[in-house]
Amino acid sequence: MKPKKVPLRKCVACQEMMPKKQLIRIVKTPEDEVLIDLTGKKSGRGAYLCGKESCFKLALKNRALDRALKSKVSPEIYEQLAADFVAVEDEFIAAQEREQDE
Repeated sequence: MKPKKVPLRKCVACQEMMPKKQLIRIVKTPEDEVLIDLTGKKSGRGAYLCGKESCFKLALKNRALDRALKSKVSPEIYEQLAADFVAVEDEFIAAQEREQDE
């Protein structure tokens, strides 16, 4: 039996290729709303970031999300994402640890 293919995605900040489940998806919805999508299933244009706060700060500095989402992301949205990112980081790490245990 063939092993299942693991989808890879690139972190927009550090440019490292990683399995999709190890990255956090930032999505720009059709209503021009930018938010964090932990399920990876919301419709819209997506960009992926490592689960590290340093990668988020690098993406903010380089405006990497602007390029990946193909639209200007306002500073207010970056501030909101920063707050959400810190809140989601613990949940994301716990989910990764559960997957590794299985």
